[in-house]
This record gives sequence, structure tokens and C-alpha cells, in this order.
Amino acid sequence: MAELEFAGLKFKGGKMVGIIIALSTLVGGLYGAFEVYKDYMDMKEKIKNYTAPDLGYIEEELAVVKSEISSVLEEVSLVNDVAQSLKNDLRADMKLMKEDIRNIDKIVNDIEDRVKANEREIADDFKLLEQEISDKINKALNNPLNALSN
Repeated sequence: MAELEFAGLKFKGGKMVGIIIALSTLVGGLYGAFEVYKDYMDMKEKIKNYTAPDLGYIEEELAVVKSEISSVLEEVSLVNDVAQSLKNDLRADMKLMKEDIRNIDKIVNDIEDRVKANEREIADDFKLLEQEISDKINKALNNPLNALSN
């Protein structure tokens, strides 16, 4: 087996592998720590040199959108007011129309009653006239002088 002597100590096979593993782990850990430190220093430099982007154009666009929304809300409010006014006017007109329809119904019913009364009166007058004419015709036919004219 291989043997290694270092600072007066002798290392044989298994111990040597353990020392090599320990040294490689130590070197790997130091390299990893160096990389982390290097990344930290790079990030620190980037943070130090960071400047916030100019978002002024977004704020301007937001202001424009807000003003447009405000004008749309004003228009919606105006349309709502007009619609409310139209609704109230329509409701008032409907009430007047109902009242007018009731009055017209009363007038029409009164006229119908008068017409029916006039129709009955005329029918009665026609019956009376028919009776009178019938009586006159019968009287004329029953007249003894009527027989002489034949």
C-alpha cells in the first residue's frame, strides 16, 4: 500500500483518501464561498449604480385616462339626469292621458246612451207612423167611395 509522510506523520491508503476528500471538500467550499462573495460584490455594485426608470409617461397616461373617465362619468350623469327627466315627463303625460281617456270614455258612454235612447224613440216613432199609415190605408181601402172608382 502507498504511504505518505507529511510533517513527521505517516499516512497510509485509507487515511490518505480521507485527507484528499477533506482537502477537495475544503477547496470546493472555498471556491463556492468565493463565488458567492463575488456575486454579492457584483450585486452590491449593481444596486449602488441602480437608477429608477422614468415612469413619467405612465403617470401622464394615467392622468389622461383619469380625465377621460371623469368626462365619461359626467356624460353618464348627464344622460342619467335626462333619462330621469324624460321618465318623469312620460309619467306625467301618462297620467294626463289616463285622465283624458276616462273623460272620453264618459263622453262616449253618454253619447251611446243618447244614441240608444234616440234609436228607441225613432223606432217607437216609426212604429207609430207605420201604425198611422196602416190605419189610413185600411180606412182608405174600407171607404165605400173606393168601391165606386173601380
